[in-house]
Amino acid sequence: MTANLAIELDRSSPVPLYFQVAEQIAEAIRRGDLAPGSRLDNEILLADKLGLSRPTIRQAIQYLVDKGLLVRKRGVGTQVVHGQVKRSVELTSLYDDLRRTGQEPATQVLTLEPRPAEEDIAAILGVETGSQILHLERLRFAAGEPLAVMHNWLPIGLATFTAEDLESRGLYDLLRGAGVRMRVANQRIGARAATPAEAKLLEERRGAPLLTMVRTTYDDQGRAVEHGSHVYRASHYSLEVTLIER
Repeated sequence: MTANLAIELDRSSPVPLYFQVAEQIAEAIRRGDLAPGSRLDNEILLADKLGLSRPTIRQAIQYLVDKGLLVRKRGVGTQVVHGQVKRSVELTSLYDDLRRTGQEPATQVLTLEPRPAEEDIAAILGVETGSQILHLERLRFAAGEPLAVMHNWLPIGLATFTAEDLESRGLYDLLRGAGVRMRVANQRIGARAATPAEAKLLEERRGAPLLTMVRTTYDDQGRAVEHGSHVYRASHYSLEVTLIER
C-alpha cells in the first residue's frame, strides 16, 4: 500500500505534478519499498493525501502502467507487477527458461487438434497444402500472471502427447523425449499491438504493445519439426542477446 510512502511535491517546479508522483512511485518500486504484488491506494485516497486532483493521479498511474511497472486488475485494484521475464535468445523453450530461473511456469492448453495445413504453414513444414498437421495454442503463465499466447504447428506423427503433457512439460522437452533431435532454428522478433482476443487472454488493455516471435526449428537432418508464432506481454518480457565482435 502507498499509505506510508513519502511523496514530496515541488509545486513551483516546471516538472508536471503527475510526473513527480509517477517518478517517486517508480523509484519506490526500484528500491523494493513497493514489492511485486503490492497494491496502491485508490485514486481518490491518493489524490486526497497529496492534495491533487483525481485526473492528475490517474495520469501518473497510467504513465506507470504504460511503462510496465503497474497493472490494473478488475476487482483487485492497481498492483506493482512481478519482475520482467528476461530470456536469452537460445534454442530453448519458454517453459524451460522459466523453470531455470526459478519462475514456476503454468500452461493452459487452448487448442490441441489436427487440422489441414494452410499454404504458408505447409511450405514451412515441407508438407502438402491441405494435409493434416497438428496445431497447438497455449496460454503460458509465470508467477501467476499470463505472459504469452503461443501457436505452434507440427507435422503429424512426430510425437504423441496430450493436453495434460503440455500442461506439465515444455513442448521441446516432449519432442526430445520422443527422439526428435533439434539442432537449429530461424527466428524473427518484432512487435505489434494486441488484438482484442489477445488482450483479453493476457489481461492487457486493447492495443497494448506485444513482442512477437516467429520461429521454425529444424532437426539434425534439416527437416522442419515445428513452427511457432508467439506473442508476449512487453511489460513482462524481454529478450537478451550477447553480441561478440568479429
